[in-house]
Amino acid sequence: MSVYLHDIPLSEAQSKLEEALKAAGRHGLLGTEWIPLDENAVGRVLAEPIWAKISSPHYHAAAMDGFAVRSANTAGAKLNAPLVITCEGKNGFKAVSYVDTGDPLPVWSDAVIPIEHVEGLDEHQQLSQQFRHPNAIRIRASVAPWSHIRTVGEDMVATQLVLPSGQGLRPVDLGAIAACGHATICVARRPRVAIIPTGTELVPVGNPVKPGDIIEFNSLVLASQVNTWGGRATRFQFIPDDIDAIREGVLKAAMEHDLILLIAGSSAGSEDFSALVVDSVGEILVHGVAVRPGHPVILGMVDHLKISEDQQEESSSATSTANISGLINSQLQSEELTNKTKIPIIGVPGYPVSAALTGEIFVAPMLARWLGKKPEKPMTINAQLTRKVTSPPGDDDYLRVAVGKVGDKLLAAPLSRGSGVITSLVRADGIVVIPAGTQGLSAGESVAVRLYRTLTDLENTIFAIGSHDMTLDLLAQYLAMHQRRFVSANVGSQAGLMALRRGEAHLAGAHLLDPETGTYNLSYIRQYLPGIPVKVVALVDRQQGLLVLKNNPKGIKDLQDLTRPEITFINRQYGAGTRVLLDYHMRLLGIAPEGIKGYNQEEYTHLAVAAAISSGRADCGLGIAAAATALDLDFIPLFQEHYELVIPKVFFDGALLTPLFDVVNDTSFRQAVSKLPGYDISRMGTQIAEVT
Repeated sequence: MSVYLHDIPLSEAQSKLEEALKAAGRHGLLGTEWIPLDENAVGRVLAEPIWAKISSPHYHAAAMDGFAVRSANTAGAKLNAPLVITCEGKNGFKAVSYVDTGDPLPVWSDAVIPIEHVEGLDEHQQLSQQFRHPNAIRIRASVAPWSHIRTVGEDMVATQLVLPSGQGLRPVDLGAIAACGHATICVARRPRVAIIPTGTELVPVGNPVKPGDIIEFNSLVLASQVNTWGGRATRFQFIPDDIDAIREGVLKAAMEHDLILLIAGSSAGSEDFSALVVDSVGEILVHGVAVRPGHPVILGMVDHLKISEDQQEESSSATSTANISGLINSQLQSEELTNKTKIPIIGVPGYPVSAALTGEIFVAPMLARWLGKKPEKPMTINAQLTRKVTSPPGDDDYLRVAVGKVGDKLLAAPLSRGSGVITSLVRADGIVVIPAGTQGLSAGESVAVRLYRTLTDLENTIFAIGSHDMTLDLLAQYLAMHQRRFVSANVGSQAGLMALRRGEAHLAGAHLLDPETGTYNLSYIRQYLPGIPVKVVALVDRQQGLLVLKNNPKGIKDLQDLTRPEITFINRQYGAGTRVLLDYHMRLLGIAPEGIKGYNQEEYTHLAVAAAISSGRADCGLGIAAAATALDLDFIPLFQEHYELVIPKVFFDGALLTPLFDVVNDTSFRQAVSKLPGYDISRMGTQIAEVT
C-alpha cells in the first residue's frame, strides 16, 4: 500500500486500530500470572476478583485494654452506687478476665470494660501491671452486650467480595487481601513495550552536543509513560537512519514484545523511514491522524514472532542485524516459527510534544485494555480562556493551558503551541481539545480542561500575567516551599495590566516608563485600571542594556549603532516594558524604527532575546544583564529601571498571597536575587503606592 501521509479523523484512526487488535486477538487481557502478596504488588492490576478466604477478624477480639465480663453481671452499677464483681464466679466459673487489645474474647464473656473505667478495691492500688489480675473489680456503670469488642467478620466475612478484577492495587488493598487469608494473587501480565528511537542526529542523554545534534529523550518520556500506565517498557539503543537496520530492530523487538513504539521522522518525505519499515514488515493501518500536535503518527500491525528455545539460541548467537534478518526471513518463508500472530506498532512523531501526546492518545487506552481495566478519565473542569486562539479547522487541536483560580473564576491561559516545546507540557495544568471544524476560540470563552493537576493545586496557585523577569523563576521556587504554585505568563507589561482589568490574574509584573514624568507604572495603572484599587510593590531595580555576542565582534556601543546596516536587532513584543523603554530613548535620539534592521522581529522574554543572539539570528537586543550572563553574552549597560508588582487590593489582602510577601522579605531569597547580575534589591518588598 501507499505510505504517503494522509490525515484521517482521530475517531476513524482509533476504530481502525481497534478492529485490527480484535482480529489479532489482542483487544482484551493479554495474560495473567500469579505473584506473591508483597510490597511489589502495588500498582499491579487484579486479573481475578479477591474473595475472602477467612473472616476478619476471624474471632471475637477485645477492642480495648480492659476486663472481659458478662454484660448481665454489670447491671445496676451506677456512679453513686458502684458494683463489685469478683473474678471467680459461681461454681468456679470466671466472671472477670483481663484482656489486651486484640486478645481473643473468653467464650463465657460478651463485653469488655475499658481499664480506665475500672477501680481497684484497695484505694492504694493503681491501675498498673499489678492491677491486671485482681481478685475483684469495682465499676460505676453497666455495659451493654458486645461493647468494646470487634466481632467476627466486623471487617470482612468469609466468601464476601473484597476487591473486583480490574482493580489497580494500592497499599491498603494489599492489607485487605492479606487480612482475608491470601498469600498470592492473580494479576494481569504487564504488557511488554519496545521503544525504538531512530535518527543519525541523536545523541544519548548526558553527552556533549554540537550544532545538529539532538539529545534523545523521547524514549525516556515514552518509557516513563508506559511504566506509569502499568506496562513494562524496554528502551532500545537508538538506530541511525538506515532502513535495513531499523527493519531488523523492529523484527527483533517483535519477538519479545506486545507493542512497538518506533520513534522516527514519520512525516511524508525522503526520510520517512517509519512508514517504509512498517510497510515492509507488516501492514500500515493509518498514516496521519487529524490531531495537532502529532498528526504524522503511524498505526500498523506487524508479525509477532514466537520462536522455540533452539531458535532463540540461534537468534541470540547472531552477531549482526544481517544474520538476524536472514534467520528470521528463512524461518518466515519455511514457516518454522512455532507461533506467529500480529502485534501493533506505532510510528511516533519525533517532536517531543507530539510524542508525549501520542502516548496519551493511543498507548494509554491500549495498555488499559490489555490490563483488563477501564482507561482512566482525567478530571475535567470548565475554565475561561484568557486570550483568543486560532486552530487548524481540519484537526482536533490539543491546546496546552495553565490553569488558575482568580477570585471566583477558573482561568485557562494558553501556553506555547510548538510541537518541540516539551516545557509547554511541563508547565501545562491541563489540555483543551479544540474539535476539528473549529477555527479558533475567543478570549473569555468557556472551555473544558482535562486536568493534569488536582483542584487543590489550582486553589493554591498564584496566577501572574505580565512582564518577564528572571526573579520570577526564583520566586516560583521559593513559593513551592510555602505550598504555593506560582504560574506566570509572559505577555508584556501593558498586556499584564489589561489582564488585571479583566480579572484574569492575581498580580502583574510591570516596568512601564512614563516619558512625560520619568516615573514607572503609575500613569499606566490609572489609564488601564480605572476604578480598580491596586497596590504597587517594588520587586527589583535592574539594568537594561544591549546584549551582544561574546567580545562584541561588531563593536556595538549604544542605540545609535542599531542604525548601522550590518547590524540585525531583535526586539521585544509591542506593549513590553523593555520596548516602551527602547521607543522612549529612540525618540530622544531621533531614531526611526524603520532605520533599524530587525525592529519588527519580536520575542516575549529576555531569555528568548538572548537565545536569538546566541544562535546567530540577531547581533544584539535590549534586555537585562542576567539574561546575557545566562547565555554567555556580553552586556552593554544603558539604563536603570524599576520592576514592580501591581496587585489588586482584593488579592493583596487575601491569604493566598501571604506567602509571597513572606518570600520577598526572606533573607535567603533576597541574597539569591542579589547574585543575579544587574539587580538592586534595596527597595524589594516596599509598597510604592496605592492607587484607587
